Amino acid sequence: MTSEKNRKGKIEKAEEPAGKKKRNAGKKRQLLEAADGKAKMDLGILGGRVYLNGNFAPLNVYVKDGKIEALTSNVFPCEETVDAQGLMVLPGFIDPHVHFHLGVGNNVNAEDFRTGSIKGALGGITTYIDFLDPVKRASDVAQAFEARSGLADTSFTDYAFHATIANPTDAPEDMITAFKSCGITSVKLFTTYADTDRRTKDRYIYQLLKASGETGIQVVVHAENDDLIDHGKKIPVSEHESSRPAISERTEALVLAEMAEETDGNLYLVHMSAGSTVETLKARHIGALAEKRIRLESCPHYFVFNRDVYSKPDGYLYTMTPPLRSERDRILLCTHFDAIDTIGTDHCPYRKEEKNHTYTSEIPMGIGGISYSFQLLFTRFGSHAIDRFTKNPAQAYGLYPQKGALKVGADADIVLFDDLAPFVVSDENSVYNGMTLKGRIESVFKSGHILVKDGVFQASDCIPKGRYLRRT
Repeated sequence: MTSEKNRKGKIEKAEEPAGKKKRNAGKKRQLLEAADGKAKMDLGILGGRVYLNGNFAPLNVYVKDGKIEALTSNVFPCEETVDAQGLMVLPGFIDPHVHFHLGVGNNVNAEDFRTGSIKGALGGITTYIDFLDPVKRASDVAQAFEARSGLADTSFTDYAFHATIANPTDAPEDMITAFKSCGITSVKLFTTYADTDRRTKDRYIYQLLKASGETGIQVVVHAENDDLIDHGKKIPVSEHESSRPAISERTEALVLAEMAEETDGNLYLVHMSAGSTVETLKARHIGALAEKRIRLESCPHYFVFNRDVYSKPDGYLYTMTPPLRSERDRILLCTHFDAIDTIGTDHCPYRKEEKNHTYTSEIPMGIGGISYSFQLLFTRFGSHAIDRFTKNPAQAYGLYPQKGALKVGADADIVLFDDLAPFVVSDENSVYNGMTLKGRIESVFKSGHILVKDGVFQASDCIPKGRYLRRT
């Protein structure tokens, strides 16, 4: 973190970034021309505290043709400048786990790709990863991709997809080939939901993990032990957590971690809800966690709420899968934040009237939170939260260094964040309504174009559409 003197405007000489030292002669000539007034940068973000490699440096950020052109204390002429004095200058955030336009039963959730990308931008999210509909055969992948791509065409921010399988019938190698043909290098599966034929069995998971180590794909798993879950149709909201207990997550996560170690596979466990799960994984698989062969994701709501909310009259609003856990598990999750690689919102909001039912079997599972996710985690963990929204998800999913860092040549996805400003959530449709958070997102840029200014989305025909990010 910068010192208080730096906050007050003291300028200290920063070491020239290695990336700048290595730029070729053509780049150097271009900067010299800019200094002479013969060429201009498109955008200069001046005087901020720029986040580089886990620290902050007083630098200017220059953008040309949608890319970061320079990080320097020098001053160059620009078509447009932004005063970032007193603000953190951060890479655009990446949400690796969202569900836009998701249909469950007779309900389609309240966010399509257009509105979801706007709400994400308000939270500093310039890139997200959604999911294809589940498939069983390799021949179904292309159709699932085309259907989802058509819906995503309205997105304002950049996006990628995870493939999703449900009790597949084709060999893992054939499925992976089909995924890669669509530019997808991650596949999600479920170890639960056998009642809807979405559960993938252990033998297939073992084979898929083995193939993942050979092909470099990421195996993304919703981990719950299906045999420990009560699948009854008359479970009241107050018993939501006890019907899907923490031990169902913990035991399944351990089985998967053992398989990942045995196969040298790439395992990514989504929405870790219980601190006891993370604690146990750290105790038994610390090497694989450190080497990023096993990665852990969690969601903001598991750090904020506990299962006591299910006893409230409006407890149905907090229903998601996995459910919120005990206060002990919530505290343990915060204690072991160091083991959490990424924060995904699992953003999947439904209208209040759709969720207002007595039994969990009648309630579409999921909550929103994409607009407040970074502030929620920054309030609790300060700058330690930053990499979980930037570098870590970019590296996990093959987007680095195009995304996830402020580097010369990277996409100019940038967030200006006032870390000292209080922020009160004013959103009657959010479970976070009324909370006072630390920090305010002032401005958001995507490929050098302003998406958010003074906390307001800038609707404009000049904003280019979000791009699909093919991964190899």
